Amino acid sequence: MELSGAQILLESLRREGVDVVFGFPGGAVIDIYHQLPNYPINHVLVRHEQGAIHAADGYARASGKVGVCLVTSGPGATNTVTGIATAYMDSIPVVIFTGQVPTPLIGNDAFQEVDIVGITRSCTKHNYLVKDVTKLAHTIKEAFYLASSGRPGPVLVDIPKDVQQAVTEYKYPKTIKMRSYNPTIEPNVKQVRKVADLIAKAKKPIIYAGGGVISSNAHEELTWLARTLKIPVTATLMGLGCFPGDDPLWLGMLGMHGTFAANHAINNADLILAIGSRFDDRVTGKISEFAKKATIVHIDVDPTSIQKNVLVHVPVVSDCRAFLLALNREMAPRLDEGTATPSHDKWLAQVQEWATEHPVAYSHEGAAIKPQAVVETIYKLTKGKAIITTEVGQNQMWAAQFYRYHTPRTFLSSGGLGTMGYGFPAAIGAQMAFPDKLVIDVAGDGSIQMCIQELATAVCYGLPVKIVILNNGYLGMVRQWQELFYAKNYCATCLDVAPDFVKLAEAYGAAGYRVTDPAEVEKTLKEAFALPRTVIVDIVVDREENVYPMVPAGKPLTEMLLV
Repeated sequence: MELSGAQILLESLRREGVDVVFGFPGGAVIDIYHQLPNYPINHVLVRHEQGAIHAADGYARASGKVGVCLVTSGPGATNTVTGIATAYMDSIPVVIFTGQVPTPLIGNDAFQEVDIVGITRSCTKHNYLVKDVTKLAHTIKEAFYLASSGRPGPVLVDIPKDVQQAVTEYKYPKTIKMRSYNPTIEPNVKQVRKVADLIAKAKKPIIYAGGGVISSNAHEELTWLARTLKIPVTATLMGLGCFPGDDPLWLGMLGMHGTFAANHAINNADLILAIGSRFDDRVTGKISEFAKKATIVHIDVDPTSIQKNVLVHVPVVSDCRAFLLALNREMAPRLDEGTATPSHDKWLAQVQEWATEHPVAYSHEGAAIKPQAVVETIYKLTKGKAIITTEVGQNQMWAAQFYRYHTPRTFLSSGGLGTMGYGFPAAIGAQMAFPDKLVIDVAGDGSIQMCIQELATAVCYGLPVKIVILNNGYLGMVRQWQELFYAKNYCATCLDVAPDFVKLAEAYGAAGYRVTDPAEVEKTLKEAFALPRTVIVDIVVDREENVYPMVPAGKPLTEMLLV
């Protein structure tokens, strides 16, 4: 069967099971779009290429599948770079297809030419410039394999216009083998036994889980281990949802805006099981003071993440689920013999005391709407069954602190890069993956404007995404830092001129609500969530409310600013 390069791309997507592509056309991909109606692929026309990559990212996080976006050359390609870096930092499987000028023109500063392979080399897992149509199908197969295996991540495939037009015999490989890429999936048996032996001695163990638990679908195995051995669990921002948020063993998120109980537990533990996390600076605080009493076990499929930031006593290179399955098998006979672990009653009592004495809380004084109360109301109305996306800043932290996540892939947020504008297009991607689920973007009045044009996308495709804006008239998190550490010099953080979000919603064909009275919050949210259409709920909240707890930058986790 002879196909053009454009047909090869689309046929390969079909064989990979891709059901939706987020994209924006242009001259360098017009041949692909010419063939697109002939294939059973749902194309979502975004209004900006950054929206395409964030939507593909949100689709991947919510579904567990590889997200796909398609954009043209030059500015189309460069507009995806922020989203590619977002996916790279958070290890999200996305494949980005970019058009490129014809191969004879590459390097000649042709119209809409950029070296997107060079530009994205540092923020992709791998990238390709395909100059030979006979290699295109194999390259696409490799791209999907790389994006979804080992430590997931974004892979970019740059396809020149003449390659899209060239014709060749189509053969799509069934499997891929790469001599230079063989991620270790199964753990070393000796290391598993060593971890089991450490658990058998530990009096103050803690599980510190990250996004790797979610990406490897290891939440059930982690929950079994924690509940069976009675080990408290904390998680990173990316790990929220990997353990039920209403379980007595759940300590909440740790780190800069983590709970008092989680931060004190991690610093007083004698054994830390770090599973699919990477000890980033927002989690560890001052490195020299981090978990000085603990033996640290680090499980990660990416060997370069181990020993990068903290000293690890027992490294285990493995897929998180494969490790937990092996560890649980190792623990089973020890449980029968009563040798699996000593009693943790005193440790659990101490942890519970920290949680009771210093819960995540806020002041209820004043007449203004408290943003934390808005998030609590969203949880009350949804019973934790919605998919929550966030922008970045205070809104993100309040959504992490005051909504309880019981299942994985229900909290989608830009963790490593902290990308404002991520939440709304990510919500569009999640809604495409799950048309019947309630998807809510918790946003700030500053961050929502980064990709606000995607309202047209949501309305056009009839997506009932809900945007709840915690409107404080500031770039809130930066203002909070200015208040606490920069003598209240509120430079460039006050949003003096803001749109009327209700009118803006209506202009795009969405529904809009504005709330200024605390008594109207629950009623309005309930009404908005029931509408089968795109909705903005603009809630005017306390202007100078801060996110607490907070660990100042460079301080140890135990030096927390509380309410």
